[in-house]
Amino acid sequence: MINRVHKILLAIFAIALVLVLIMIFEFLRSPKKVETNTQIDYENIPTFFFHGGGSNYHAENHMVNAAQKAGVTSTVVIAFVNKAGKVTLSDNIAKNAKNPIIKVNYADNRELNFNKHGYYATNVVKKVASVYHFKKMNMVGHSVGNISIVYYMLQNEHKKNMPILKKSVNIAGHFAGLKFNRIPKSIQEPDNLSLNKAGEPNKMNDSYQQMAKLRTTYPKNQLTILNIIGDIGDKTDGTVSNNSSLSLRYIIGNRAKSYQVKKFIGKNARHSKLHENKKVAKSLVRFLWYK
Repeated sequence: MINRVHKILLAIFAIALVLVLIMIFEFLRSPKKVETNTQIDYENIPTFFFHGGGSNYHAENHMVNAAQKAGVTSTVVIAFVNKAGKVTLSDNIAKNAKNPIIKVNYADNRELNFNKHGYYATNVVKKVASVYHFKKMNMVGHSVGNISIVYYMLQNEHKKNMPILKKSVNIAGHFAGLKFNRIPKSIQEPDNLSLNKAGEPNKMNDSYQQMAKLRTTYPKNQLTILNIIGDIGDKTDGTVSNNSSLSLRYIIGNRAKSYQVKKFIGKNARHSKLHENKKVAKSLVRFLWYK
């Protein structure tokens, strides 16, 4: 009799344990709810994050996590882009999702043809638009991720069926070029680069001349821009010169609704550290989503 009771108790304990494990699994699998923040605008406006060269969507995690912690959104998906430009989303986006975030991941993360970056970015926007209705969007780029933003603008500025760019955060952008020897001259930073008061470079490589076409073609008073640069000394973030980053001002010209620059200094202002910098993330969140 005792053995029988003992077996029954063991069976009940085993069933209870299985149920608890199932509950834990479902809790971990389910999306975490984000507390709403009265300081934040909740709109049908997605924000796309573009990583730097040789990197992937993991580089975007710190900034995205900061946004979630601030209560910006509970919807985060990854857009995987293969080398042919085909886009696959990691998850669905609910029709009523507010401020969804899309972390973009390029398989071809060392592509030096800047037009391809615009093509990839366009395909990502189209893919998200096919499952989630929106008319406006934000974009965030780090390093070569900024090229996706500018070339998206170049390739879609006159297309009325494409959503418009409302806000952009440009982090450590090498608009006027990079000081690397083993890259095409068309994207190298010219020697002795300097800028005038309007941000115009004294010398322009081929890619910069192409980007500068936006000065006269992009719709006026549409885009609000935050240009973030790092200075670890000698006016460089260790990879990109401040002049190359600041040359964005001339590309936009007088077409932007507003343009501001934020400089960060110290060891965490290094090129590869900026996307992990807490102060950068805080500035980004306030700029993009706060009322």
